[in-house]
Amino acid sequence: MTSVRDDAMTSKAWPFEEARRLLKRYAKAPPEKGHVLFETGYGPSGLPHIGTFGEVARTSMIRRAFEEISDIPTRLVCFSDDMDGMRKVPDNVPNREMLLENLQRPLTSVPDPFGEYESFGHYNNAMLRRFLDTFGFEYEFISATDYYKSGAFDPILLRAAERYDEIMKVMLKSLREERQQSYSCFLPIHPETGRVLYVPMKEVNAKDGTITFDDEDGREWTLPVTGGQVKLQWKPDFGARWAALDVDFEMYGKDHSTNTPIYDGICEILGGKKPEHFTYELFLDENGEKISKSKGNGLTIDEWLTYASPESLSYFMFQKPKTAKRMYFDVIPKAVDEYHQQLRAYPGQTQAQQLANPVWHIHGGNPPESKMVVPFSMLLNLASVAGATDKDGLWGFIQRYAPEATPETHPDLDQAAEFAVRYFRDFVAPKRVFRLPDDRERAAMEDLLARLKAWEGGLDAEALQSEVFAVGKAHGFEPLRAWFKALYEVLLGASEGPRFGGFIALYGLQESISLIEKALNGELIV
Repeated sequence: MTSVRDDAMTSKAWPFEEARRLLKRYAKAPPEKGHVLFETGYGPSGLPHIGTFGEVARTSMIRRAFEEISDIPTRLVCFSDDMDGMRKVPDNVPNREMLLENLQRPLTSVPDPFGEYESFGHYNNAMLRRFLDTFGFEYEFISATDYYKSGAFDPILLRAAERYDEIMKVMLKSLREERQQSYSCFLPIHPETGRVLYVPMKEVNAKDGTITFDDEDGREWTLPVTGGQVKLQWKPDFGARWAALDVDFEMYGKDHSTNTPIYDGICEILGGKKPEHFTYELFLDENGEKISKSKGNGLTIDEWLTYASPESLSYFMFQKPKTAKRMYFDVIPKAVDEYHQQLRAYPGQTQAQQLANPVWHIHGGNPPESKMVVPFSMLLNLASVAGATDKDGLWGFIQRYAPEATPETHPDLDQAAEFAVRYFRDFVAPKRVFRLPDDRERAAMEDLLARLKAWEGGLDAEALQSEVFAVGKAHGFEPLRAWFKALYEVLLGASEGPRFGGFIALYGLQESISLIEKALNGELIV
């Protein structure tokens, strides 16, 4: 049998592919700093969203894959660009008037609209860290404000002053002519107003490490580039950060991809080695628009966790990172059920198959056993027909279907039952539309009703599924999907649903008979 490392070196799972690419960076010699540095960046201009989490989750997956194929130590830093000026007020925060008064001030100088932290930047940083800690990520947090003000960036800022013309040459190529006239890679923090100024430089003195400029009122100022009195524009800041920290790997969204040559070029001008990159496709909201922190569209981290487990979110992040994905509430049930399908498959897989299984990457090579004996989609339908208002209302049905299951022995199922009730209440119930069957559907449902009344096969889900299937065939439904769609629409008020034999086994024979009778009598239509 091959070793795990041997199989990892040939695995087609994308984290291993990226890890092998990163390993080539040190094919000749290990890094002088003694470790490989992974970085993720966060712009705390708004509350953290799922895309932010996705960067850390995916980077952690690549880091874990790298550790499987290499003995070089690793670090992961989450870098917050919290010294950026606040350009606009997010739509989803309170105290907007107060925030408007603080536009263009560094985010860590803007008062916290929630009144909980030292600044708006500190609040958003805390929200990010709280969530990353909830998921158990191993990371080190770095604040740009701390790095600028502590002097940690001073050497790179002085080098930027020395190589100002080279940096500007790279930047000016990417700008419109109008923007070129006023552009500088240095952004001074006004000594009086505290605002980040976007003004041209009158002089950059590399010898003294200072910049001279006129503010918006025409007054001339000279400031040192060190000590947090000046910051870099965001594109030069990207490359400077890579050079200052000696970053080996960073991923970012497709919207950054055109800037990659700029980031890389500035990193190299400042004496660094450009890192390895991974560009992922963007997340879209229900309308197909890019998820934005400032708009607050799409799902928040907390919203996902209201209806499903953290692991299901990690599973969603693992899937096809190079493909744009719509991320709205309706993706949650499928993610939950597919995650548990992969967990159940894992023990019977070969070592190579396990390394390609998403759960290996979600759980760092040690996935737990799934106790989800009832799929999440089935729990949703059960909540619908049972009128359950809490998870206790589902457990009576669950234990008849799976007598060995209890909330204590099956905690993931217990948690999912609670999630299912919430999800049904908030998303399924408001959209249910029941209808009466047409003549052919009615005849088929009456046939199914008669067969269930005469049924002596117990609650065998597969046998019941075969019987439902046989009814559809007997009544000429082609394709058979049309028969099941009719059952869902008439009995459940939705166009999609579970394997119907399994649903009968879970809900109960007599209960299912009663449900069909009510539907045929029009009692489900409000």
